[in-house]
Amino acid sequence: MAGVIRRVVLGAGVLAAAGAAVYVWRGRGAPATEADIAYGTDPRQRLDIYLPEGEGPVPCVVEIHGGAFKIGDKAMMPVSQALLDAGIAVVRINYRYSSAAVWPAQGDDCLAAVVWLQRKGRSHGIDPSRLALWGQSAGAFLAVSTALTLVEAGLPPRGVVSFYGPMDFSTMDADMATLGRVPAMGATDPADSAESLLLGYVVGDNRAAARAAGPVGRLEVLREPLPPIFIRHGDADPLIADLQASRLRSAWLAADPAAEVDFALVPGAGHGGGGFDTDVVMAPMVAFLVRVLG
Repeated sequence: MAGVIRRVVLGAGVLAAAGAAVYVWRGRGAPATEADIAYGTDPRQRLDIYLPEGEGPVPCVVEIHGGAFKIGDKAMMPVSQALLDAGIAVVRINYRYSSAAVWPAQGDDCLAAVVWLQRKGRSHGIDPSRLALWGQSAGAFLAVSTALTLVEAGLPPRGVVSFYGPMDFSTMDADMATLGRVPAMGATDPADSAESLLLGYVVGDNRAAARAAGPVGRLEVLREPLPPIFIRHGDADPLIADLQASRLRSAWLAADPAAEVDFALVPGAGHGGGGFDTDVVMAPMVAFLVRVLG
């Protein structure tokens, strides 16, 4: 896959639905400049482009939605106006649900969207050489995973933003237990968990494989220069322990001690929610993206 990618790329509140928690940003947001562009043949392989005002091509951040890998949509949340105001395009993608295809199909979809941008982005006002990835919850798992695949191909993104995502399925239950919490969506180890359904096997029965599939496990065997990463997680998250974010930070620095890691817990914040829709989180994130995409 890395060889293929190298050849191709060169050139307010929480809404509970279907057992998953999906954060909804406040406000209506701007309409997409272009909507439902196909980057593949599956009906879910679609993307929306939001361009800022002014001359292009402009840098972009690929935003990947959450939803426990089984629900959610690219259009369910208003786009970040702060990013558009900063001159950064937002490209929001859909990907196949775990009910339709097991991992790594979702990672392949995210990668295919990046490849589409590398091939065709300039004709849509985007500079594909200045690209970052941003994901929330399950989308953070996908954003970080996609970044690592691009690193392995020798074509790292300019930066990565990870919001409250699972990073090591094999330790999710233990991390919640360490914090004295019962996960609001249920345990990860059983067969009916979102993570087991994604992988196509029971996390608790094959812990080593579950770890190897995720960002923390991949970073353990990766020794390549890594892009800057911006990590935020609520310290009162009832779904995914903030220790998952700490594990990502530690694994990122172990893989590349010189890497830039901007890590912080959001005091009192849950799984998304209003604590993330504030200048405390969004202002430094926008500043991070402006700098790495500049």
